[in-house]
Amino acid sequence: MAARLVAGDPRLVLSRSWTTRAPRPGESASSYVFVDRPGFEARVAAGGFLEHAEFLGSLYGTPRPDPDPDHDLLLEIEVQGAEQVRAGFPDAVVVLLVPPSVEVQAERLRGRGDDEEAVARRLEKGKEEVAALLLICDHEVVNDDLERATLELAGILELHRSAAPSAPGGDPPGGL
Repeated sequence: MAARLVAGDPRLVLSRSWTTRAPRPGESASSYVFVDRPGFEARVAAGGFLEHAEFLGSLYGTPRPDPDPDHDLLLEIEVQGAEQVRAGFPDAVVVLLVPPSVEVQAERLRGRGDDEEAVARRLEKGKEEVAALLLICDHEVVNDDLERATLELAGILELHRSAAPSAPGGDPPGGL
């Protein structure tokens, strides 16, 4: 969905996260920057992440972006990262993207190659995430239909852009 959103909006840039987990079967090497734990931890120590967290035994992080006032940055992150972004950037727009049901989420996880143990752990973690994110999110979008959900996200982005104060050049400030 993020790729579709970015493809339809030239002012939107998708951040490429780092992770210590191994690529899933069939996953593109461009999905993440795959690194070992010492490499990731060195980047944390150097202050190289906007947000970072451990999730189900693997580390994930969003590298600090180069500021670009003409673009908004789209992050695909979990609850710990969203809390860190919200703390550091109170004006960031946080959207909770949820599956239409637990059963659909389980099938999506299996479809991407997760084994049953990983599916069970992810579903349990998802319950905690939704409860926590509901406290800090600005919007909730049900990912039941790719086209509809993408259009809803695009509408949310435009709503916040139109409400944002203009930067000196007349464009809204970057960051989502």
